[in-house]
Amino acid sequence: MKEIREMSIGELAAFVCSHLQNHGIEVVLTGGGCVEIYSSGKYFSFDLDFIENVPVGGRKLGKVMAEIQFFRKNRYFVHPDTRYFIEFPVGPLAVGSERPIEISVLEYETGTLRALSPTDCVKDRLAAYYHWGDRECLEQALLVATDSEVDFAEIERWSRQEGYEENFSDFLDLHKAIIKQQ
Repeated sequence: MKEIREMSIGELAAFVCSHLQNHGIEVVLTGGGCVEIYSSGKYFSFDLDFIENVPVGGRKLGKVMAEIQFFRKNRYFVHPDTRYFIEFPVGPLAVGSERPIEISVLEYETGTLRALSPTDCVKDRLAAYYHWGDRECLEQALLVATDSEVDFAEIERWSRQEGYEENFSDFLDLHKAIIKQQ
């Protein structure tokens, strides 16, 4: 197995996800880590945000993470051999006001990663843009939509449900402009 210092973000996320799974802790990768994976590295995230399906408590999580040399530092888990840090934001797992439609299962040499699908990753990033005006998250959504296969009809349905149909039209126009430039 690769040394942690040599692992890509996907390999590290799969390693951590599999280790937790082996201890009965089911998690799903969300946030910027998904964006980095689905944008083929065009976006850099230094954190891996895992949402627990069923919270197990900080003590058990700390013990299991320590087995792979990740130790708590404030709200994060850090390892001396990687720039990536791990966080476990409070669930439930959601994209806006809905549960994700699909969880992707990605296989790496280091393990199996459960992550938001590219479509739900775009919705997750758009939720921050829609609700808080976060332009960086809009850019992240565009990166994923450009580099990965996503279901635009589903994103439109979800955007309408969230009350942001006009913002979806702006997102779609920006996406079309990017595709045209390529």
